[in-house]
Amino acid sequence: MTMSFLGLASLALVVAIIAVVLLAVLYFLQRRQIRAVERMSRELQRVAVGGKLTERINVSSDQPALAALETAVNHLLGRVATATDRQRQQPALFAELGDRIHEAVLVHREIILYANRQFASLLGVDRADLVGRRLEDLVAPEYSELVADNLAARLAGREAAPRYEIEMVGMQGQLSRLEITTTPIDFEGNNALLITGVEVVETRSMPALVQAAAPASPGNTGALALEAIGEAVVTLDGDGRIAYANPAALKLMNGAASDALGRRIDEALSLADAADRRMVGEPVLQALSQNTAIIGRRAFVVRLGNGAERAVEFSAWPMARDGSTSASGVVLLLKDVTEQRGLVRQMSYQATHDALTGLINRAEFDHRLADAIEAARCNEAHHVLCYLDLDRFKLVNDTSGHLAGDSMLRELAKVMKDCVRDSDTVARVGGDEFAILLVGCPLDKARQIADDVTRKIADYRFVWKDRIFNVGVSIGLVEIGREAGSAEETLSAADSACYVAKKQGAGRVTVYSARDEALARQTGEIQWLQRLQSALRDSRFELNTQQIERVDQLCEDGPAVEVLVRLKDDNGEAIAPLEFVRAAERYRLMGLVDRWVVQTTLSALSRELIALPADRSVAINVSGQTIADPQFLEFVVECFDRTGVAPQQVCFEMSESAVVANLEHARRFVGVLHGIGCEFALDDFGSGVGSFSNLKNLPIDYLKIDGSFTRNLARDSVSRAMVGAMIELARTMHFKVIAEQVEDAAALDAVRQAGFDYVQGYAIGRPQPLKSAA
Repeated sequence: MTMSFLGLASLALVVAIIAVVLLAVLYFLQRRQIRAVERMSRELQRVAVGGKLTERINVSSDQPALAALETAVNHLLGRVATATDRQRQQPALFAELGDRIHEAVLVHREIILYANRQFASLLGVDRADLVGRRLEDLVAPEYSELVADNLAARLAGREAAPRYEIEMVGMQGQLSRLEITTTPIDFEGNNALLITGVEVVETRSMPALVQAAAPASPGNTGALALEAIGEAVVTLDGDGRIAYANPAALKLMNGAASDALGRRIDEALSLADAADRRMVGEPVLQALSQNTAIIGRRAFVVRLGNGAERAVEFSAWPMARDGSTSASGVVLLLKDVTEQRGLVRQMSYQATHDALTGLINRAEFDHRLADAIEAARCNEAHHVLCYLDLDRFKLVNDTSGHLAGDSMLRELAKVMKDCVRDSDTVARVGGDEFAILLVGCPLDKARQIADDVTRKIADYRFVWKDRIFNVGVSIGLVEIGREAGSAEETLSAADSACYVAKKQGAGRVTVYSARDEALARQTGEIQWLQRLQSALRDSRFELNTQQIERVDQLCEDGPAVEVLVRLKDDNGEAIAPLEFVRAAERYRLMGLVDRWVVQTTLSALSRELIALPADRSVAINVSGQTIADPQFLEFVVECFDRTGVAPQQVCFEMSESAVVANLEHARRFVGVLHGIGCEFALDDFGSGVGSFSNLKNLPIDYLKIDGSFTRNLARDSVSRAMVGAMIELARTMHFKVIAEQVEDAAALDAVRQAGFDYVQGYAIGRPQPLKSAA
């Protein structure tokens, strides 16, 4: 890895520092000293513009101050040159370290840039032969697409599994199963992936099986070993008839050894190509007649007697006749990969589908949209993108909980699917936001489909316990033709059309128009700015408190309540927190909102309007925008001094993504306040893209696991496994763990069994209004 850019940047920094010093010297020195300073400036410019880092400036001044300055400058140049030399040595150091570790290592961009000896040895090739190739071309065919998609996603920064298993095929037919881990790195100034692999099963080569099975006789100890392995092994004689079959092979043949021996392979085993279902016999005869190995890595199926099918990998290896170029027989290896292929399909499905609704997810939809745009640019085909935003959906979550909302979303997904054609794509791209890609569809037809969707959703009634809900949907449409922009621009245009539709009233469909978008956004933004400014001026925000209960009674301290900020419109109706928070962040007003919350909460604590049990605290949320404000820390300290509230009574909550985005500011904010006694919780843990290697260095007291995991904890085994891993991680760092959005008795029981320390949600208590203490 070359880091010469850093050397130049360091040199530029040195020159800038020295220039400032020179200006100061010019200001204070007499006129006779100015000429010496000018000579020093020319020397510095010569080194900076065309010189080498190893050069030194030479002024030879008789002025002590200038002589000392000359010495310091030369010292700085020497340090920069030394650092640059070290950076030049890094590529060789990287290669040496790569060859010394036990794991297989690759550096991969679109192609392999580096491979260590361990990786090359798994494939039986020289590592120089791997450079320029692609990892997806070196794995078994059923893994190729999975690997290609995963590497592309990881390289682009999209969400994808960082660790999974693959199977490699060596040059001599050996199979190696690896658990690989992909890590984004900076390699030679550009993004790349560092791929490390650990072998999880013993590499088994086909020649070893040939040696074991060749003399398939009762006294052959190798044949005894074949009885115990899971792969099906069959040996054929020179006429292509079965001479030996181990127990795994007999299961695929649906018979005993006495029935199989002496029969032709195509009579005893129904082996067919998975693609065209043609029976496979020719590869066996080819291996026998041409004395060549056939490593058949294509997909094959074996049809069992009960009508079921098993997926297998098929290979044929000839057994040489002494002193002859012809084969005395053939060894067949049939590896049952039914479960493996099913797992690959399941992983592929999970990577492209939304877990809640079963619709296509955002990442896969972006891929399909990009493909549709590319196709439209190349021919006369026209497509239409629809962006859908549900109306009144928040009411369901607020009154009946997120389980009810999740159930409604699943049913609405079916309604949308029923309204479109089989060739169209319906995706969930946000919480209550959906998108539909109408392929090869004229705008008039798309408008009809969109109207049908709005009508069906408006007529839909959702029943949850003793309540009936109905929602609406606003839809924005944008045409995709030869002049279409990028996928991001197209999706943004459809979103803007949906924004206009929502402004016109619920249940509307609007075709994208730049003029309508500008007018609607200008009007809406002015209204939001005025509303927020008025709420801040008149203290029209309100505080609610929600109880946090201890699961582990041994926990004597910790947050007892969380304060939640609310805002009502002119009609007294509550505005969704997410809506006004987004607006406050857009106008850079979130810092003022957080100041109001902190000041009001501490005032309420000082007046005992918030009752806290002994040694418990109140949780206050702080946004990422506020963390980045260097003046906010001083404001909080002043509030403590003014109200007299003990810092131990306050626990600040910050989201994982906000901390990572403002890491340096967060370190200062947490470090100072934690030092005087405040506690800190990392909110929405598991939902962001934070690096725990950064977060673990912060003095955090609590992890608050995101509600998307805890809501379905009692029903979803994947969520239970992920929550278990996060709790185990928290325990190693001595963090206590809080479960949020726990909304029913089943979820509460699951939280208790999982090992949480605290729990929060409707199952414990709903938010309650708190009178203003300002």
